[in-house]
Amino acid sequence: MIHYKSKAEVELMRQSALLVSKTLAMVAGIIRPGVSTLYLDKEAETFIKDHQALPSFKGYNGFPYACCISVNDAVVHGFPSNKELKDGDVVSVDVGVFKNGFHGDSAYTFALGAVPDEIKKLMQVTKTSLYKGIEQAVHGARVGDIANAIQQYTEREHGYGVVRDLVGHGLGRHLHEEPQVPNFGKRGTGAKLKDGMVIAIEPMINLGTREVYHDKDGWTIRTVDGKPSAHYEHDICIQKGKADILSSFVEIEAAEKANTALCSDY
Repeated sequence: MIHYKSKAEVELMRQSALLVSKTLAMVAGIIRPGVSTLYLDKEAETFIKDHQALPSFKGYNGFPYACCISVNDAVVHGFPSNKELKDGDVVSVDVGVFKNGFHGDSAYTFALGAVPDEIKKLMQVTKTSLYKGIEQAVHGARVGDIANAIQQYTEREHGYGVVRDLVGHGLGRHLHEEPQVPNFGKRGTGAKLKDGMVIAIEPMINLGTREVYHDKDGWTIRTVDGKPSAHYEHDICIQKGKADILSSFVEIEAAEKANTALCSDY
């Protein structure tokens, strides 16, 4: 069942989504070679709780951490660990918060130091595909319109692997609600988009094959060919004319730029 939100509920969801964005911006300011992903996770959890919210992921179906932090060939659901990040790593950080009765959920991919141009291009194409999907997320369209826009841009125009095993989703009082929002599909198919629907659109795009597998931890999903993946996610509310993006990358991008400049001075 799809749960439609009132304007008041959408504003509460915006607060949750923007807190996720602020959390990711905090991470953007401290992520660098030599830092462990477990350290990032602990800092994020503290930040969320300091803002009178709870980490949505911690305890969800048994997941033991506040963040999913996926490095290089890990697509999503990566376990934070004591292993230190290194120059050249590609790190996707996925965060959820629960505040005022509603969840927010967003993800961003970071490049540390000297990352090859082909990976930088993958990241940029994946981020752009998110907005191409959002352009289709309007009242009267269908889920397949979002999916097809993402697939057309990433797979058909750039030859990347679009993960089939994982999809975006509805969002609200529950972390995962209907409808599912895949990153591949045909226009004019799937659930009809209506005013008041809130969904998380999250392209997960691989440099190589689309095929993935579960790591031995039972959670981390990796690319079969060992090539890196990128992941970006926004929460949006369906409305007439143009989608309302509830989360934001503005603070994340600013913190990322400042941190890169700081690290280059060392």
